[in-house]
Amino acid sequence: MLAPGLPVVDEPYILVAPDLAPSIAATLDENLVLAIVTDGAGPTSHTGIIANAKGIPAVVAAIGATEMLAPGSIALVNGSSGIVISSPTDEEVESALKHAHVVRTFDGHGRTKDGRRVGVLANVGDTASAIEAASAGAEGVGLFRTEFCFLDRVAAPSIDEQVEQYGEVFAQFPGKKVVITTLDSGADKPLPFLTFDADENPALGVRGYRTAKRAPELLNAQLEAIAQAKYDHPTTDVWVMAPMISTVDEAEDFVAACAAHGLDTAGVMIEVPSAAFLSGHILASAHFASIGTNDLTQYAMAADRLMGQLAQFSDSWQPAVLSLIDLACKGGALQGRPIGVFGEAASNPALAIVLVGLGVSTLSMAPRAMADVAAALAAVEYKKCVEVARIALNARSAREARRSVREALPELAALGL
Repeated sequence: MLAPGLPVVDEPYILVAPDLAPSIAATLDENLVLAIVTDGAGPTSHTGIIANAKGIPAVVAAIGATEMLAPGSIALVNGSSGIVISSPTDEEVESALKHAHVVRTFDGHGRTKDGRRVGVLANVGDTASAIEAASAGAEGVGLFRTEFCFLDRVAAPSIDEQVEQYGEVFAQFPGKKVVITTLDSGADKPLPFLTFDADENPALGVRGYRTAKRAPELLNAQLEAIAQAKYDHPTTDVWVMAPMISTVDEAEDFVAACAAHGLDTAGVMIEVPSAAFLSGHILASAHFASIGTNDLTQYAMAADRLMGQLAQFSDSWQPAVLSLIDLACKGGALQGRPIGVFGEAASNPALAIVLVGLGVSTLSMAPRAMADVAAALAAVEYKKCVEVARIALNARSAREARRSVREALPELAALGL
């Protein structure tokens, strides 16, 4: 059934709209929709995330797009650079078509041109996405969200149910790393069996690891299930991390809880500024950290990532956000702990290069983005990554950071990225 408002056409087209609900984005046929351009929503909105996962180039928050791109006209949309060209020249079309026909594959070994290793991992949420990631050559999983096991249920899943579902994902990655996150509920992911007093502002309320304090039995059951699934799949290198860690005490409590269940590699998700500022102290006990750039951007810029009118703030290219990532990486270096990124920033080839230059050692993304990101990394030496990271940090705005970095990376233009 066609979603309301979508055009009824039988040939490929660019979908241009003031905004696009995630529920509609999820129904789009990637063989029919060549690209998405919207006036509203931000680059870290769920619409953009879904489009990326489906392999549909998307440029969101393109103010004035619905006026500029008339029905029946021709346009070029580059989801990697965020550039939309209206009424392109014949030469621009020819160049775009040449790059569009390039089929990239990932050989399972992320690295810079001079051989520095960078883990290129996948974000998964269930068995189907894990199979897709493994087939695409993922080096492992940098973010295994477990909410799928809890959502749309009136009661929490049993330990046995969780063991089965986690084990199905672990089984896809023998000999590789899988970073599984504990339940990240609250805010836009409420659970019927985990209800507290209504939060006036759910994004700043009881969500993520904070639910463990209110319902510790859920965390204990989940850690027991993860430990059992890990035992059943001994060749998979299972790491566990907690969402929305804000303080040193929270990190220490989580690491201790994991150790009590025999889970020896416990880390934290850095999604709020306080965790970035305290990363050196947090990583004295936590074994690793992974940065969720979508939420980190939201909290750093005090801008709801789902509000289209605030889209200019919801951009991981914001120098303030990059400075927080830089702080987190310095904290990791101080303690000799690895830092990864699993937000949408990791799937942007140019921004991925910046992140590596800041000290990030693993990038986790939708499986379809891995080949492009790996190609971008392989085109530049590590010293160039460091150089463009400094350029981005010294920029005055997200727009200046993006423009300056891309100007410094002609290698990406040559690849059509």
